[in-house]
Amino acid sequence: MNHQVGSSGIQDARSDRDWDGKTKGTLAGYKIFFFFIKFLGIDFAYRLLRVVTYYYYLFAAKPKRSLLDFYQNSLQFSLSEARKLTRRNFYIFGQTLVDRTAFLLGYDKAFSHFFENEQYLIDIRDRGKGGILLSAHLGNWETAGNLLKGRITPTINIVMLDAEVESIKKFMDSSTGGSRFKIIAIKNDLSHVIAIRNALLNNEFVAIHADRYLEGSRYIELDFLGKKAKLPYGPFVIASKFDSPVTFVFAAKDGARSYHLSATLPITEKMKPEQIATLYAAELEKKVRQYPEQWFNYFNFFK
Repeated sequence: MNHQVGSSGIQDARSDRDWDGKTKGTLAGYKIFFFFIKFLGIDFAYRLLRVVTYYYYLFAAKPKRSLLDFYQNSLQFSLSEARKLTRRNFYIFGQTLVDRTAFLLGYDKAFSHFFENEQYLIDIRDRGKGGILLSAHLGNWETAGNLLKGRITPTINIVMLDAEVESIKKFMDSSTGGSRFKIIAIKNDLSHVIAIRNALLNNEFVAIHADRYLEGSRYIELDFLGKKAKLPYGPFVIASKFDSPVTFVFAAKDGARSYHLSATLPITEKMKPEQIATLYAAELEKKVRQYPEQWFNYFNFFK
């Protein structure tokens, strides 16, 4: 079972379509933002982002080209609108990285959120069978995980490719104590499937990004925004095989320091992977249209 869920990042991949599962970024860049957040505050870091992300807008050719194409040809924006959205996209993406670090530094109270259909997750918890939360690289799921932890459930597991640069991970872990939720790293020996099973048996939530696949892995092809798109097969197999409710959860920034979280009515009956994927794609379409500037897939999604 091959399924890929990567850390968020601006991908300058091998081609406009290929995504290699790795986060683009330098250790120096992380240290700079860590310093500014810790000693000069979140607002200063946001202001600095305007310079940094404008640089990306000028020189990150492949991500920029992919976004412009997506906004014009998939969401039908004009060229001028697409350019504005692309600049804003880079800026908001930078904000999500700042927010991620701010949470790890303990600035929880600097953020607020509204949770649409929060009761759905409470109902899942009360069933006692754990829950599978399918999300996407839209908005900021890692911050959502931090917001959910302790409010609805004591333990959230996030399934992902552990592909960040090791020096960056070591710096972030030593400086902030690391993530506040459990990471289930995808392994070739499929040990992550056992880890997912154990988490669900413990009535824990397991979150999986279901919008990216690596070339050569299994996928489901379906309609998305009027075109054919490929989604990774693995997350939907997991959602169909385990006896746990499934919901689609998203967390989008709706203000400088606020987030809008949402969950869909849980799927509790048995469904085939393709059926779950179709429902997921329909919900993802709604979110992309609602928050087009927070679509953080920097490659040709349809090629």
